[in-house]
Amino acid sequence: MNQEKVIVIDFGGQYNQLVARRVRECNVYCEIYSYKTDIEQIKAMNTKGIILTGGPNSCYEADSPTYTSELFDLGIPVLGLCYGAQLMMHMLGGKVEKAPVREYGKTEVYVDKTSPLFDDVSETTICWMSHFDYISKVADGFRIVAHTADCPVAAAENGAKKLYAIQFHPEVLHTKEGSKMLYNFVRGICGCAGTWRMDSFVENSIKEIREKVGGGKVLCALSGGVDSSVAAVMLAKAIGGQLTCVFVDHGLLRKNEGDEVEEVFGPNGPYELNFIRVNAQERFYSKLAGVTEPERKRKIIGEEFIRVFEEEAKKIGAVDFLVQGTIYPDVVESGLGGESAVIKSHHNVGGLPDCVDFKEIIEPLRNLFKDEVRKAGLELGIPEKLVFRQPFPGPGLGIRIIGEVTAEKVRIVQDADAIYREEIAKTGLDKSIGQYFAALTNMRSVGVMGDERTYDYAVALRAVNTVDFMTAEAAEVPFEVLQRVMSRIINEVRGVNRVMYDLTSKPPGTIEFE
Repeated sequence: MNQEKVIVIDFGGQYNQLVARRVRECNVYCEIYSYKTDIEQIKAMNTKGIILTGGPNSCYEADSPTYTSELFDLGIPVLGLCYGAQLMMHMLGGKVEKAPVREYGKTEVYVDKTSPLFDDVSETTICWMSHFDYISKVADGFRIVAHTADCPVAAAENGAKKLYAIQFHPEVLHTKEGSKMLYNFVRGICGCAGTWRMDSFVENSIKEIREKVGGGKVLCALSGGVDSSVAAVMLAKAIGGQLTCVFVDHGLLRKNEGDEVEEVFGPNGPYELNFIRVNAQERFYSKLAGVTEPERKRKIIGEEFIRVFEEEAKKIGAVDFLVQGTIYPDVVESGLGGESAVIKSHHNVGGLPDCVDFKEIIEPLRNLFKDEVRKAGLELGIPEKLVFRQPFPGPGLGIRIIGEVTAEKVRIVQDADAIYREEIAKTGLDKSIGQYFAALTNMRSVGVMGDERTYDYAVALRAVNTVDFMTAEAAEVPFEVLQRVMSRIINEVRGVNRVMYDLTSKPPGTIEFE
């Protein structure tokens, strides 16, 4: 990424991806790094600005995450958020203590509009607070530029050194004018021009792929989902006939989806791709037999994917590169970016085996968030109906079936999910709900059907609204729609006698079940 950028130094905050995403909304490229990243590496990045994230620790404790104070003397603007703000004050001579009153949730904040951080921000604004500690004394050279009824230092700044500390979280949507504040920092204080554009990203990516591949052969792992589809079309535009797309039907797809993928990308589709379909359902079911732990399932599916691709590559002969549709949240959630805990291994990141029989793996979308991938797809000329199709995880129904995966359970969840998606589409809700699907719980319960006792599975319905897939809220599906779906599933899907609706947001849950 040879352009201006801002970096996020992560101290274990749950919103680290959101911070980077909000910066990119300002048309400025942004990446996440762990607080363990060496200062010399930071210097070499030639970054225009640095943002320190929140985190669960108390900065004054001996074993808490910290950084070298040299960071604040580089002449680069630094913005500390929550823990990052407290750490800045602590390291520069201020004081941080346990707060007499904990603040959590939406809070009224009074800001000093003379601060460049709060340009065009209301004098009284609603922000999202989440802290046990507070800044009781600012460091020398700083002035207080925001406060709340219970927090005397909601924000402070040292304008001469371009150091800024914010106790609340401007990156979350609950902070009404948070995007303005981050824009003021990135575009105003840091002086970024805003050159991060999707058209230039696509153009540069195609050029870089062409140069990297040269005359080599490339195998693309095509699942038919948005990410791998965009990656495939990008590679096709870059290298044409040197690309072969391998679609592995692992038996964990949605109902009829294997045929639908072949219809779009196969020999009669619009993209003129070299396309191979591998029907490997029984192979995957055999590998997953008896496995109930979610991480093991993900890793098994990931490794088996790679082994199938290796086998197909040998048939083709002398394949140099493997292409995957990995995106940035996959990398961060798999524990390979920043300092957050591993949330889940993605089959094409944390699920990769140690030994992969390819010269190199190409991941052209690795630095993009989901909505940026969709923009890239549109730039590549992919039809909207494909670009905006329902997201589907690489491990497929394997992580929408709690517990062991069997062919019978796959049949149940496929049928239930098809009914749910059909009813949602009938009502037009598919245009307004971000993601929706049915999952099969591992719970069986007693029921009564046809005057007889049943002991069958419970299906859980999930529907969420999200902008960036890093946070999500349960969607309000009309009760009559849910009842219609429930009635159809119980009457039409053998093996189900109970249907539930999942109201959990992300966080604390994830969008998928495993």
